[in-house]
Amino acid sequence: MKMSLRTAVLGAAAAALMASSAFAGSDAKLSGDLKIFLDTSNPAPRATMEAMIGRFQEKHPDLNIETTVIDREEYKTQIRNFLTANPPDVATWYAANRMRPYVDAGLFEDVSDLWQDAEIAENLASTKGAMTIDGKQWGVPYTYYQWGVYYRKDIYEELGLEEPENWEEFKANCQAILDSGRKCFTIGTKFLWTAGGWFDYLNMRTNGFDFHMDLAAGEVSWEDERVRKTFENWKELIDMGAYIDNHQTYSWQEALPFMVNGDAAAYLMGNFAVAPLRDAGLTDDQLDFYQFPEINPDVEMAEDAPTDTFHIPANAANKDAARAFLKFVVSADEQTEINNGKNLGQLPVNAKSSVDDDKFLNEGFEMLSSNSPGGVAQFWDRDASAEMAKVSMEGFQEFMVKPDNLDRILAKLERARQRIYK
Repeated sequence: MKMSLRTAVLGAAAAALMASSAFAGSDAKLSGDLKIFLDTSNPAPRATMEAMIGRFQEKHPDLNIETTVIDREEYKTQIRNFLTANPPDVATWYAANRMRPYVDAGLFEDVSDLWQDAEIAENLASTKGAMTIDGKQWGVPYTYYQWGVYYRKDIYEELGLEEPENWEEFKANCQAILDSGRKCFTIGTKFLWTAGGWFDYLNMRTNGFDFHMDLAAGEVSWEDERVRKTFENWKELIDMGAYIDNHQTYSWQEALPFMVNGDAAAYLMGNFAVAPLRDAGLTDDQLDFYQFPEINPDVEMAEDAPTDTFHIPANAANKDAARAFLKFVVSADEQTEINNGKNLGQLPVNAKSSVDDDKFLNEGFEMLSSNSPGGVAQFWDRDASAEMAKVSMEGFQEFMVKPDNLDRILAKLERARQRIYK
């Protein structure tokens, strides 16, 4: 389902673009049309982006802004077509390897000039690597967020459970939850990527960040014994009955009620799940968060912290205005505003921004700042190539439903690796 909103047109008809060899600054006079495509179709992110675009519009009343919001899953299938055939001036996407197909195809604009601006260079330094391919920057980040285990604190207290610090405690907690008549974890794998989150953590905790990234890059066989060990750990949870039944029929949102209703005690998910859990009635006294626990004490703790991004299509019509918009998005004030708990509820990318006084944001900031020495991954479907991610996540979902198919699944993934990364 495609949804469009038309931002109010302020000022006269579109004027000629200002001739400039440099990008237009956020306070420069801008005119013409600015077309923005967003994948932020869930209510809170959509409202946040609309409000931010409105603030940019107020600064540039002669600029005509048209914003189109597309369902996130549909956006993933449409992006190559619209970048090629009729590109907007600005489009949302994701960092790291998820950019590469569009960079390699010449569909994203090189915006390294923006990253030479002192404020961006200094205050976004931690995310520069995620925006860099072949030594150039191809967009800007606008938010990132922690992943971890969000759990029903009241259920844990009822059962006398503590936050687990290692794999044995993790499984012992799960068994106690199962014995109480509940499932340990809710999950919806209908759209596959949620299973990717479980694979990320199990593999990084079993084999470490560097091994995980080598696997994502196609440098390790899927039939390697270290990969098999990751799946053996996963199978322990599956065999216990840790996950809700029929998870392959639910989206991640449709899996939320199991936790809200107390039928499942926890959810391995990104921090974006907090807002709908609160909206569904869970209070902060009932809801809490912990870092996915250690499995192998010989590897350092690494985390998933996906970074969402804005890009300028290579064939955009109004690149001056688009550059000004990207610069506006990453400013300290905007980063503070859009990432606060009432909006995206995530972490700002600008080092001069303020982290909202929200317990989950603060816990996530603390975890990413001091408790993830092993590295920060972007998420499986962003770190692996798009084709390998799709095939492997299909395998993850199948494994969660039919774990005895592991040998066949790994053989299939290995064949795919040899074909994709030849």
